[in-house]
Amino acid sequence: MIRLALLVLAAMAGPVWAADCRDLTSEGNRYTLCEVDTTREELRLFLYDADDRPYGQFARVDAALASSGKVLGFAMNAGMYHDNRAPVGHYIENGTELMRVIPNAGPGNFGLLPNGVLCLAPGRAQVIETLRYIDEGPACDHATQSGPMLVIDGALHPRFLPDSTSRYIRNGVGTNADGTRAVFVISNNAVTFHEFGSLFRDVLALPNALYFDGNISRLYAPDLGRNDFGFALGPIVGTVVAADN
Repeated sequence: MIRLALLVLAAMAGPVWAADCRDLTSEGNRYTLCEVDTTREELRLFLYDADDRPYGQFARVDAALASSGKVLGFAMNAGMYHDNRAPVGHYIENGTELMRVIPNAGPGNFGLLPNGVLCLAPGRAQVIETLRYIDEGPACDHATQSGPMLVIDGALHPRFLPDSTSRYIRNGVGTNADGTRAVFVISNNAVTFHEFGSLFRDVLALPNALYFDGNISRLYAPDLGRNDFGFALGPIVGTVVAADN
């Protein structure tokens, strides 16, 4: 009876945030991760509002969802962008392609090949290396290209060095083989690419993982009381849940 009463009170307190968000320490580094079961949760991308203005902040996405009786369950920035918030690489939202795939190498982390694409479809989320994505042409309701890949078919990106001195706050996503599990991670202290990729491969046991960004990396995780704020963002990824869930 006590357990039942507690469950009722919890339901009355407000929405239940679907993603499982928690803190994790590994090899002396601190992280926060949000794990999504794609068979049960709605995961999607957000960039422009109804007036074609970039959302920029988590709060604006949440406010837009409120009109349809929904809220943002969790969210984080989801790929590199230009000063006008337009995505640097491939971007699909609600089945509409807003930016083509960029297959070639280039400056910065995005062009550190291989890079990849996060492809979202009902019941599925997959991180796919870019050239494979082009060859296979998967059906994606939402997609965002970023780079570099952190883990490619169980192997760390070949350019990652164990003794690297390049440390930043970083965020990214990894997916399992059948696309039913997506884990979004942000570091809470500066880490190297090698450390960050190793977390996805060795601790989270995910065969493919993709880097989103560094320095501007931010997380919205209301069940942890976290709502990072800062410069306006470009693409945002998050779960959508009913307000009265």
